Amino acid sequence: MFKKTHYVALGIVLLLTVLVLKLPKDTANQFKLALGSVFLPLFGLAASGQQVADQTGHALTSRAELISQNGELRRERDELKVRSLQAADTARENERLRQMLGFQRANPAWKLKPAQVIAREPANWWRNVQIDLGKRDGLRADLTVLTADGLVGRTAEVGETRSRVILLGDPNCRVAALVQETRENGVVSSGVSVLDNSIVELHYLSRSSGLKPGQLVVTSGLGGIFPKGITIGHLVDFRAVEFGLYTEARVKLAVNLNLLEEVWVMLP
Repeated sequence: MFKKTHYVALGIVLLLTVLVLKLPKDTANQFKLALGSVFLPLFGLAASGQQVADQTGHALTSRAELISQNGELRRERDELKVRSLQAADTARENERLRQMLGFQRANPAWKLKPAQVIAREPANWWRNVQIDLGKRDGLRADLTVLTADGLVGRTAEVGETRSRVILLGDPNCRVAALVQETRENGVVSSGVSVLDNSIVELHYLSRSSGLKPGQLVVTSGLGGIFPKGITIGHLVDFRAVEFGLYTEARVKLAVNLNLLEEVWVMLP
């Protein structure tokens, strides 16, 4: 059926062609113009459709290119996040250094040397740190280590370029202390818990010491290592021990020993 229709259409086209060829010249020209006016809009529509298709093809982006652009945008976003974190960390470090500089200016009588905390010892994570100063920087054992907030500890083993610092709360870092409001003397000898290095015990206070929570505890200068007047912390609570013969207190340290990054070493 389809072939028969095809042959009929072909015959009609051939017949029209023969008729056009046999028409007079003027009549043939008019016929061609009329025929062209009928098909010209179709040609224009086809051309417009092709142009729109070309423009649409240029406007659309391939899936692979979109994936590539998306990956690039993710990388730029991650890079901006890293830079933002670095900027925030730099700002915090600058603030700490400004505080340290102000602390040094406020205590001109003390010969202080800044140091960076570079390591914590795995065997005694909570009670020891290492700093980047040593013998070549004038350090020796039993020097006071502190921050602008208060006492940190003392130097122990001193190498050529680094030193170990024993922190407050370690049994090997005993500090002669003074309750500033009552002028009561005692000794900070150890921490309360191995897992909590923010609280230390203050021993050998008299039973009539007049203690109150929140009172300031500072170094007394009587131990031979730490000079007088460095903040240790504030009283949390207290209790009578040894059948009431003397009082024992707990002290909240002024320095967060878990966040140490920069410290001062007090040179002799």
